[in-house]
Formats: sequence, structure tokens, C-alpha cells
Amino acid sequence: MRFEELKLSDTVMKGIEGAGFASLTPVQEAALPIALSGKDVAAQAQTGTGKTAAFLITIFNRLKPLPEPMPGRAPRAIIIAPTRELAVQILADAEVLGEFTGLTCLAVYGGVDYQKQKDDLEKGVDVLVGTPGRLIDYYKQKVFSLKYIEVLVVDEADRMFDMGFIADIRYMLRRIPPFDLRQSMLFSATLSYRVMELAYEHMNNPEKVAINPEQMTVEKVEQALFHVGRAEKLSLLLGLLTKEAPKRSMLFINTKREAEKVVERLNRNGFPAEVISGDIEQKKRLKILARFKSGEIPMLVATDVASRGLHVDGVTHVFNYDLPQDAEDYVHRIGRTARAGATGKAYSFADEQYVFSLEAIEQYIGMKIPVQWPDEDMFVRERRRTPEERKADAERDRARREERMALEARRGGRGGGRGGPPARPQNARPRPDDRPRPVRAEVPKPAVSGDPAGTPGAAGEAEKKKRRRRRKKPAGPKPEGTGTLTPAPLP
Repeated sequence: MRFEELKLSDTVMKGIEGAGFASLTPVQEAALPIALSGKDVAAQAQTGTGKTAAFLITIFNRLKPLPEPMPGRAPRAIIIAPTRELAVQILADAEVLGEFTGLTCLAVYGGVDYQKQKDDLEKGVDVLVGTPGRLIDYYKQKVFSLKYIEVLVVDEADRMFDMGFIADIRYMLRRIPPFDLRQSMLFSATLSYRVMELAYEHMNNPEKVAINPEQMTVEKVEQALFHVGRAEKLSLLLGLLTKEAPKRSMLFINTKREAEKVVERLNRNGFPAEVISGDIEQKKRLKILARFKSGEIPMLVATDVASRGLHVDGVTHVFNYDLPQDAEDYVHRIGRTARAGATGKAYSFADEQYVFSLEAIEQYIGMKIPVQWPDEDMFVRERRRTPEERKADAERDRARREERMALEARRGGRGGGRGGPPARPQNARPRPDDRPRPVRAEVPKPAVSGDPAGTPGAAGEAEKKKRRRRRKKPAGPKPEGTGTLTPAPLP
């Protein structure tokens, strides 16, 4: 099906043409006719199949520009996303698809300028995108109102449960107009019992749409698994990069420290890369993502903070340097490639530390990952560092440690250097050890009689003499009836 068959408004069609969309993806073809008719939709589909465009087109086709902003700075549509990166991505897609609609869009999330987002929100907005925590924060301060919401979207609903946001979601859903006065859409990679319970509780008899529910991964992703030792993983990675020569790829690692080490070694061996993790400030993280999307950085090394919600055109290869410990993360990692009908490759390394996650992953995706055994030619020897490079690496590591400690100090973590005491906020409640303890007044001992000075030393000496007199035994013969008993002589 093509978009012209949906009879969308002219302004929405211009945005679709500007985005380069021609035909609908399977999830769009199943969900858009229902959503455009005004009904509630609960849709399930694999990541990267066009779910974001489906609900954005519905919103822009439903909302019409108003001559004056809504009273009380009230948005008319709200989109709730679990992560900052996903909120940023949704806003980017909304600005493209809604360019000609005349509707204003804004995203609010943590990690960036708090006051600037607040000022932008106070000016008024039609479509508001945000993470649960920041949305509730501004709502409680009465920065915006939820009285005039016409369209509600909950994206990545299963992730909301995993990240513990479900209480925040219910808090907001109880404060928007009733389900019969708004349209609601829920999108998720899995429609579990918990997700459907949320749907039936806060939606108006939603129609369920499931695209290939038994298939967790996209068909056009070519998967391969390499059983390799931990010490040989980088050598194999260098060989695959040399052989495949991907123009744009992503590498996933479980820990941020290992990610920093791998990035340094990749750069030293002629493969430019950058790393993003949860410790990096949001502004710097967004800059790195922008450089990666523009093609300035050919490889992005990331922890699972980037495994969901990132849509980057042209990602041809995904490398699981470490197998994820959560089976769902594997699906979302390899979903960064083969998006919107494209093809891609996903290579995974199973070493002695993370191979135990393989069984759960294969059980979750319902298939065995094809195993490839590398030849000796596929291993590329790593270039050794020169003394100058070692010195530069040491300086860089020191700068990273200082930056990390400064960031942790600002967040209320360690302060004053490595191993120092925790830096606590000024307005934090005092801990039991921090509270002042009452000081007991010392009561002087009464002076002993015969001690004119009444000093503690004299009193102590007099008490000792008394004890000695009590212990002293009287001299002289023992009175009758006392002493030891002796047995009587035998007759």
C-alpha cells in the first residue's frame, strides 16, 4: 500500500514526501487505517519497522492548527518515551513529518538545561514528547496542563515496565481526559499480559495489531555467531572490519570501561570510533550521535543505553562484542540495522565470560544463531603502542578519571578524589551518624570524709584503703567450730 491511498491531508503528505517515504511498512499498513479512523490501537512489531511514523502521521492528520494557543499552555498530544535518546529521535522524526502542518513540537528529558526546557514549554506546544520523570516534574510545577490532551501515545511500553516507570505512567494517565474523550495508541515490541492490562485499563477497547509476533528479529538481518576467547575478540573484530569495510556500524559492549578501552585500541589501529555510555553528559552524548548520523564517525561503540530508540540510516553492521545479559537487549541491539526495509548484518562474539547468556537469547528469539568458525586469516594482529602513545593514553585516562569523578561529585557520588567520602547535597536529610549527639554533663563524685581537699585523687586513695581493710584477715587462733573438717579415726 502507498500513502496516497490513505487520503491524508495535503500538509501531512508533504511531510511524508520530504521524509522520503513511498510505501507503508507492514505495521503501518495494519495500524494506520485503524488509527486514522479515530480508534485506539495497541500495536506489536519488531524494532525498526516504522512504528514511530505510524503514530506521528496519525497525530498530524488529526490535529489542526489553532488560531490561538490552548489556555494554560496545554499540549494537545503527548508522547511518552522511556529513554532520552528515544525522545530525541521521536522529536527529530516529528519535525520532518510535521514540517508543513503548522504544529509546534517539543521534547523534554533529563540531562540537559532544565530552565531552557521549562521556558520553551511555557511558551506553549501542540505535540509534547518526553520521559516520564521530566514530564511529571514540570506538571507538578504547573508548567503545563493535561486537561486538553486529544491524543496519547505510549511508546516502548514493555520497556516502561522493565525500567520501573509504570507507576509514573499510571500517574499521568489518571490526570488526562477520560479514555472516551481522547485517542490512545500503545506501541511495543512485545504485547505481554502486563502491557495489555495497561491497555485495557486506560484505553477505549483498543484493537490489537501484531506483526509476526512469533518472530522476534527482523528477517533481513543476517546473523552470525563466533565462539572466540576473550583475549582474541579484538583481533577478530579488526579482521571483520578489514574484510567487511562497513561505512557505518555499531559495536555494543556491556561495560563502559571496556568500551573506552576498545575505542582507544580501535582508533590506534586505524578505525575511528567514539563511545557513548550512561556516564557521558547528555549534551556530549547528543553531539556524538549527531556526528555519527552525519557520517563523521564511521563506528559508534555503546553500552545498552543506545540499544533502543536510535534510528540511524545506513547502519549496515552491528557487532555484539559482548553478548547481552538480557535476552531482549539482543533483539534491540541488532535492530539498529536493517531498518525500514533495508538489509544488514549482525555479528556476535561468545567468549568464556558471556557465553552463558546464549541459551536464553536463542530461546527468546526462537531460533539458533548460525555459528561461523573463523579461519586464521580472519584474525588481524593488533598494532602495538609506541612510548609516545602510551604516555598520551595515560594522560587521556587521567583526564577521563577526573571528568568521571567530577561528574559523580555533581550527581552526589564520590567527591574530593578517588576513594574519598561521598559528597552529599546540602539539602539532604542528615543520616544518623551526622546528627549531633547530646552531651552528657559530668557529675563530680562526692568528696570522701577526711579528705579536706575533696579532690578525685584523694577520694580514690581513701576508697582503696577501705577495700584493703575489708580483705585483711584477723590474726590469732580460730574459734571452736571453725576450720577444716577432719575425718574420725576408724575403729
